[in-house]
Amino acid sequence: MDRTLAWAVRCLDEHKRLTDERITKPYQALFGVIQGAQYEDLRRKAAGDLGGLESSGQSFDGFGIGGALDKESLGTIVSWVNQVLPENKPKHLLGIGAPEDLFVGVENGIDTFDCVLASRIARTSAVYTMEGRFNLSNSRFKRDFTAIDDECDCYTCAHYTRAYMHHVFRGKEIIAATLATIHNERFIVRLVDQMRQALLDGNFADMKADFMGRYKHKSGQSRD
Repeated sequence: MDRTLAWAVRCLDEHKRLTDERITKPYQALFGVIQGAQYEDLRRKAAGDLGGLESSGQSFDGFGIGGALDKESLGTIVSWVNQVLPENKPKHLLGIGAPEDLFVGVENGIDTFDCVLASRIARTSAVYTMEGRFNLSNSRFKRDFTAIDDECDCYTCAHYTRAYMHHVFRGKEIIAATLATIHNERFIVRLVDQMRQALLDGNFADMKADFMGRYKHKSGQSRD
């Protein structure tokens, strides 16, 4: 945490120098990263240190929250941090991408996310759907000629069936991971779009309840 704070000061100074050098180009936002693991006192201190930090007339444009975040404590840790950070600056959650975890983040003040999970599980044949997560390499998809998810508008769902995906995964063809990744990434983007619209419409709680009622994926498991 102390190392992060020391680097934060250097980052702000260097960011100021580079911004002045590239004055004719668009401004590049700089986010500070909040550390503190599972400890409330350290998380709140880190949020206070970086949230109010200024050097060379610069302060952070937003904040990334990461490090030692598990499902059980995700919402609690994010709420600790967001109670301290400036309310008018964006909050980014690092390395969190499972559908159920996105809801927890948004409920506790997170604006944006990044994670490799959608592409990582795609390489093992796991795909997200509105009815849950499952593995296309399972034998039950051998003669299933429907789309991965009939509610999805991605390239993969428009052109390929579960049976084809089962075939290429079983054959260890490189295209299998590519097509599954296209689907998973699109699924996540569509879900976040739907969450944003639900917030604007004032029915986020209902949208979450509807989604989670259909989505049967359990942490660390895939449906057969």
